[in-house]
Amino acid sequence: MPYVLEVNGLSKKYPKKDVFAVNKISFNVDEGEIFALIGPNGAGKTTTIRMLSTLIQVTEGDALVAGHSVVKEADKVRRNITYLPDEAGAYKTMTGHHYLEFMAGLFAANKDELYKFTARAEAICGLGTRLNDKIGGYSRGMVRKLLLARAVMTAPKLAIMDEATSGLDVINALEIRKMIKNLAREQNMSFLLSSHNMLEIEYVSDRVGIITNGKLMTVGKVEELKNKYSAANLEEVFEKVVLEEKEGGADEIR
Repeated sequence: MPYVLEVNGLSKKYPKKDVFAVNKISFNVDEGEIFALIGPNGAGKTTTIRMLSTLIQVTEGDALVAGHSVVKEADKVRRNITYLPDEAGAYKTMTGHHYLEFMAGLFAANKDELYKFTARAEAICGLGTRLNDKIGGYSRGMVRKLLLARAVMTAPKLAIMDEATSGLDVINALEIRKMIKNLAREQNMSFLLSSHNMLEIEYVSDRVGIITNGKLMTVGKVEELKNKYSAANLEEVFEKVVLEEKEGGADEIR
């Protein structure tokens, strides 16, 4: 079965700084898989995500999303992905229901599809009667659930999420992680996640890739990586991988 995401030698170079922010990285994501891309600040995570989301141009290499090239078929790629950045927000003067209906209208081809997208999002977010309240009165956790539901209402092949639980308390973060795992398991949706929370990555991810100085250093299941690096947890793996590459040095580019 073809991969939902296949990244082949993907690179991004910024001419003014004459340095590669991302340098020939390759990895893949299966259908229904949760893949985490982690690394220190300036490692190239956000640049990679933006290339895969077709927000910035690729310098070299390519990536296929549901068989479509991010370089040559950006429009088709956008129909198969959703991207939820960590700084995303919602219209505070709208009710939750109105917001979901409004966003569904941007993607739906007809009224039936609009209803289907809205109903799916309402079921996923789990906010119940609070959807009748204005978003301005929501907690940060409620807003994040609403945004996640909005992002996946169209049942994309690949959901790309940057710091999905940033700033949330333990309970809300757990609920978001469970939502992601349920979507992958029950709807066979694939996820590409980026996070600095190693506990979160251990809990939610099927496989992990560690990037530093624009290079993808290692990829594997959490237990495989812990065994490979003789580490007690993913934080220790992360530290060892980053320190191994640190001597090479590189200018930081986000």
